[in-house]
Amino acid sequence: MTQHPALALKALIDSGRLVRAPGAYDALSARLVERAGFEAVYMTGFGATASRIGQPDIGLLTQTEMCTHARDMARAVQIPIIADADTGYGGPSNIARTVDEYIQARVAAIHLEDQVAPKRCGQMAGIRLVDALENERRLRCAVAARGDRPLLIIGRTDALPACGIDEAVNRAARWHGAGVDLVFVDGVKTRSEVEAIARRVSGPKVVSLVDGTDAASLTMTELQEMGFSVALYAVTALFAAAAAVKNALDHLQQQGAPLLPQAQRISYAEFTDVVDLASHQKLDEKFGA
Repeated sequence: MTQHPALALKALIDSGRLVRAPGAYDALSARLVERAGFEAVYMTGFGATASRIGQPDIGLLTQTEMCTHARDMARAVQIPIIADADTGYGGPSNIARTVDEYIQARVAAIHLEDQVAPKRCGQMAGIRLVDALENERRLRCAVAARGDRPLLIIGRTDALPACGIDEAVNRAARWHGAGVDLVFVDGVKTRSEVEAIARRVSGPKVVSLVDGTDAASLTMTELQEMGFSVALYAVTALFAAAAAVKNALDHLQQQGAPLLPQAQRISYAEFTDVVDLASHQKLDEKFGA
């Protein structure tokens, strides 16, 4: 029997290796992450919102939509999925149900954040935080709801951009005390912020690097040496895909034909390999009419 994704992710983290998890915005991009050889895939709420409804990451997707998105990804890949679970979608009963739904979706880990609704992407201005004690209770609720079932819980704080490094470090320590498996200080923009988190936050921790920021210049080797357990690259694939689609459509509009150079496009055969057409053809040959 294949090892449960949560247990596989925990084993990777316990080994001391940095787990690299590029963001996927749908099941297809999750497959591409897996095929590229990464250890895990990150179901980014930023990408999920953009791909499902074409709108910004400000808490517009419901729990059901996010869990369905996670379930679709989990069916598409074998590597562990780390999923955005926003704020847990309500009070204690909602948080307990969120944990249940993500476990049933067979994701490996979820992160829960400390923002007041409506939430915002960690890179946006105007973030407002839940009281630290209240959020600590929310995380304890999530840990209790999980029980001994396989799921890693990540306590995320958005205090860095909202209040500064001291409050972020304080909250990260409180989240560890609440029993989460890892902590995640989001909203980093500079190398110095990442270095401060590495020095001042103890225990297993997550870092998220956003393309275009100074922090994104840090290499995986540097992050490993700093002691991070997981590195998320939430928007790398999303921004690359959006740019590629825009370029292809602009070219089609201007030239009147899809004549992009081969290096800028994938062939039909390559694409059918990504979506595993061959396995379905074998089924049809064996059991079809």
